[in-house]
Amino acid sequence: MRILRSAALAMCFALAICPLSAQPPKKAAQKSPPPFQSQSQSTIRSTPTSDGFQTIEIHNVTYEITNPAVPGRPRDQLLLLRKTVNSKETLGDIGVDAKVTLEAWPFGDDLRQKPLYTIDVSGTDGRTMDNAIFVVSRGLEEVDWWSVYRLGTGQHLFDTYLPLISFSISRDTLTNRYVGVEVPPDDATDARLKQPNVIGVVTYASEDRVLHEALLVCDDAKRATLLRSYADVTRKLSYVEGPPAAQSARGKGAEPTRAIKLSFSENYPSAPNTLDLLIPIQGDDLDLAHLQLPAKFHLSAWRR
Repeated sequence: MRILRSAALAMCFALAICPLSAQPPKKAAQKSPPPFQSQSQSTIRSTPTSDGFQTIEIHNVTYEITNPAVPGRPRDQLLLLRKTVNSKETLGDIGVDAKVTLEAWPFGDDLRQKPLYTIDVSGTDGRTMDNAIFVVSRGLEEVDWWSVYRLGTGQHLFDTYLPLISFSISRDTLTNRYVGVEVPPDDATDARLKQPNVIGVVTYASEDRVLHEALLVCDDAKRATLLRSYADVTRKLSYVEGPPAAQSARGKGAEPTRAIKLSFSENYPSAPNTLDLLIPIQGDDLDLAHLQLPAKFHLSAWRR
């Protein structure tokens, strides 16, 4: 009788403790950054000049938090960005003296610490794009142009004298690519870009590196000089999709054909005489073997 009673007590004890031993261990709480505060003052000041005009000085500071998965950073890391724009201009005059500064810290770090990187360039404004790049508007006078930087590291990627275009090379997964066109100024540092038949450089890039550059030239040097002009010609860059070239083996719709369209139109009082250049994209590259260019125009691979 004692043996049976002891066995029953042991079974009850086992049943009582089993649910406790079966519980999974508690997951450690995710560590969040400590609370912090940063304050920066934005200002504007107007002062008269000796000839009766007004000089305007503006100091603007803005903060921004990125999403996770910034290329070049740990996937779960957010960045805190501080953008400072300083500008000075005289009303009625052409041009502005301006500078853009971008500083980046891992979110939660003390802003009194040295930032991960600092971008400090002449420009009127800057913006993040696709959680991957930072684009600075560099045109301080009559010519618009832009510089593109990696958001994760601050590394300069390329410059473009036409608004940057962005698109994905896949409909299944977002795979962004960027295209710009550099039209070399007269004081270009690369002697190859000073050749009379050169029109510009087409750049094809991902969020972390330049994938392909191509040099656009024209056999007619006089025409090339006209198309390189900032005042006499308007240029336009666009992304074009067409119907799929074929169906996939599984019966699904194939990816559409893709191309970059670069157009040149002469400004008034000349007739537009618009020229269109079509640069196909095959896979993840510029397809220089199937270009659609006007006569005497050539686009070929080029490296800095």
